[in-house]
Amino acid sequence: MRLTDFWERMDEVHGPGYSQSWARDVVLSPLGCTAAEAIERGIDTKEIWRAVCTVVEVPPRLQ
Repeated sequence: MRLTDFWERMDEVHGPGYSQSWARDVVLSPLGCTAAEAIERGIDTKEIWRAVCTVVEVPPRLQ
């Protein structure tokens, strides 16, 4: 998954005004860090997205 695809999905789930903040503030328990930290660490965005899907309700079409 490309980083742009990840952010598009985040915007759809959390809203464009909140997705960046959410990614910086919410620790994803499967990863032990926030989405923003995971991106900085070079973790694959597909893995990060799977972690997001375990933490919040994501519409099936976006999973």
